[in-house]
Amino acid sequence: MIQRIQSLWLLIASLLSFSTLKFDLFYGSKLINGVAENIAFTAKENLFVLILTIAVSVALLVSIFLYKDRKMQLKITTVSLIVSIMTLLLAYYQTKKYIDGKFTVSSIIYFAIPIFIFLAIRAIYKDEQLVKSTDRLR
Repeated sequence: MIQRIQSLWLLIASLLSFSTLKFDLFYGSKLINGVAENIAFTAKENLFVLILTIAVSVALLVSIFLYKDRKMQLKITTVSLIVSIMTLLLAYYQTKKYIDGKFTVSSIIYFAIPIFIFLAIRAIYKDEQLVKSTDRLR
């Protein structure tokens, strides 16, 4: 299971997704009751972003253990990629509610998650093609 490179990519993406619950995406001023307060935006700040983040993290962890069923693993990982991109866009939309501010260095994590998921999808697909080619030889 862990010998396959896609398992490593999925594990990294899942850990990064869980880490977005802790690390800031954006730090800026937001009006609360007419007073500007400095607030950091993490995945926990918005319920929908929180649910999508946890869903992606859990789906990626489940996908690691589906190494015997590559087609299902590919489907779950592809859906996770789409949901991860939706989460990224939704989190970016949430930053528009701030008066001013800037993206933090840890915001790179949000952009790295879809990249690692894409690498996993590519490796799963190559693995599936390899198995199909060996089945043709039999």
